[in-house]
Amino acid sequence: MSALKLVVFDCDGTLVDSQHMIVAAMNRAFSAHSLSLLPRERVLSIVGLSLEEAITKLLPEEDGATVSLVKESYRQAFFHLRQDPSLHEPLFPGAKKALDELSMRDDVLLGVATGKSQRGLQNILELHDIQGHFMTLQTADEHPSKPHPSMMQQAMSDAGVTASQTVIFGDTSYDIVMGRDAGAHAVGVSWGYHDRQELMAYGAPHVLDHFDDLVPYLDAHWSGDAAAKRSLEIEGDAS
Repeated sequence: MSALKLVVFDCDGTLVDSQHMIVAAMNRAFSAHSLSLLPRERVLSIVGLSLEEAITKLLPEEDGATVSLVKESYRQAFFHLRQDPSLHEPLFPGAKKALDELSMRDDVLLGVATGKSQRGLQNILELHDIQGHFMTLQTADEHPSKPHPSMMQQAMSDAGVTASQTVIFGDTSYDIVMGRDAGAHAVGVSWGYHDRQELMAYGAPHVLDHFDDLVPYLDAHWSGDAAAKRSLEIEGDAS
């Protein structure tokens, strides 16, 4: 296996805890169009998809015009909610430390692949002062919704790496399928919106339980030394 070169992160549910903002904005958008509010769990089940895809999935009986209206209302609601500092989306515990550490390494490049808009992602990165950590940022503005592999393919192209040198960490089945369909490694995280069983059912070979586990996991499985060691072990077994 090639040594890891590119580490890609999903945003909502992986880097930041945005569930309160997403649910509140969706409730406001639905209310603005006299639509019945959905259970919190139902709203969170679509996190990771592009906004249009997410609302279409939440409103399967509605036409495209209604979906477009709700989408615009959601964007407006999210913008207004963001003006309240008490509602900002915090990084998950351990995320800043891990990102700071990885960004200082010469052997790893970092990226983000998210269903957020470019503006939404930039707001998050600037809020937490991590905008300089990532060399490739892929958003729903330029790509089909997850689980289409387009975001991963572009991230790998930007970084000049192969799929075998790339891993994505994500909290939803959409992240796992996107990564695998791009030929990359895909690892789940349990602190987001899809549970461990679902992540593994969609092909995640491992699911991490805390950000503190992430850097040691990378070093154990995909560092240059680990890759070289496995290569030697394989050669030894074959001889």
